[in-house]
Amino acid sequence: MRVTEENVVQQIKLKNEETIPYLVNTYGGLLNAIIRRYLNGNPLDIEECIADVLVSIWFHIDSYDSTKNEFKQWIAAIAKYRAIDYIRKSEKQKQHISKNEFDERTAGQSSFMQERLELSTLFKGLTEIERNIFEKYYVQGVPSKEIANDFQEKESWVHNKLSRGRKKLRTIFLKDEV
Repeated sequence: MRVTEENVVQQIKLKNEETIPYLVNTYGGLLNAIIRRYLNGNPLDIEECIADVLVSIWFHIDSYDSTKNEFKQWIAAIAKYRAIDYIRKSEKQKQHISKNEFDERTAGQSSFMQERLELSTLFKGLTEIERNIFEKYYVQGVPSKEIANDFQEKESWVHNKLSRGRKKLRTIFLKDEV
């Protein structure tokens, strides 16, 4: 049977596998937007979270109540809470680094320190503020909005600093190569 917006819930309950591509095509953008809002970062985490949302929809369709809300709202709520679960899981992993893992990481720290040294020499052509912004944005992966909040500036100011800094670095590279 063909899956439509009117019968999608019924088809999921019947475990019609054609509903999965329908869900992805119809609601994939919504799910992606909601999850990206919470998981600003690794595309693999976002993709994995979307897959978990689809699995949750598939196995928990019996808990959907059309009298309480629309199907679209229900799956949006699932996406939101699944993304929050991912954030919690990620935070727990960061907090529970065992001493052994720490020791293993410090063994490879010499190469890390060398990379940091190369980055610091690379960033010498930038002002202190630009260096700080570059390190936060490109090395630590901090979103531009958060950096703007740290400096009490607009997000466009951060993008301007990044753009000008890249131009400076490009100029430095060209001078060194010639």
